[in-house]
Amino acid sequence: MTERHVTKLCRAAAAGLAALLVAAPLPSQAGHPDEERDPVPMVVVPTGSFLMGSVEMAGRDDERPQRTVHVDGFAIDSVEVTNARFLAFVEATGHRHPPNPFGEGTLMSAKGIEQLPVVQVNWHDAADYCQWAGKRLPTEAEWEKAARGGDGRPYPWGNESPTAKHANYERQWDDGKALRAVGTTPEGRSPYGVHDMAGNAREWTQDWYAPDYYKQAPDRNPAGPDRGVLKVIRGGSWGSPLSDITATARGRGGFALRTHGTGFRCARSVGAIPEHTQAP
Repeated sequence: MTERHVTKLCRAAAAGLAALLVAAPLPSQAGHPDEERDPVPMVVVPTGSFLMGSVEMAGRDDERPQRTVHVDGFAIDSVEVTNARFLAFVEATGHRHPPNPFGEGTLMSAKGIEQLPVVQVNWHDAADYCQWAGKRLPTEAEWEKAARGGDGRPYPWGNESPTAKHANYERQWDDGKALRAVGTTPEGRSPYGVHDMAGNAREWTQDWYAPDYYKQAPDRNPAGPDRGVLKVIRGGSWGSPLSDITATARGRGGFALRTHGTGFRCARSVGAIPEHTQAP
């Protein structure tokens, strides 16, 4: 077989794989579970444009101006990283345990918390986990596109005012009872089928934070300022007010920040999937 034939076969195989990723029912699986360190379903978000940010008289100053942003195709975890998944990483790597927000002893000793989102993780904990899993943290633009799709909706589920069926927010900690198991609020899913992007746990992203970034950001694959002091956190938490669980609300925190309400999910680049395959 000639080198030319081999090249054609490789290109055909790659095209076939991309088609499978796009055509699969949502949430779609990116990667093969038995080959993954972190075999959680990942949802494919195809290449294309979306409305990022808030219109005038809506949201906060750092969410404006609203603009059309192009983002290349990527995959994102369908649910937030859980305690069980994070502890598997700790066991495999010797990474330090996060503080246990549920009581005395280590997080490993807590019972019944396996499917709750891991919290009390700082930015480095999240970035290290994603690197171990062969992934990365999503950019702020990727996160927002996965949360709201392309139609400018204010919430992942659409325009309907939030209720407890959509999101976990405005609650008291109550010894950890405020958190919900990941993926258990299906009516709050985003257009792509991504769970818990409003409430439950806030989520670290890859980007540096700047309050005026939207005024000068590129309109293709924005990745945040080149440097900064704070990182962007998105999505609101179990304790957030209504104004913080929109798909546009921007939070921020320093590298060492650990709270009962901050967790994360991972992303992965998958190449330029055509825009016409994009979900609503």
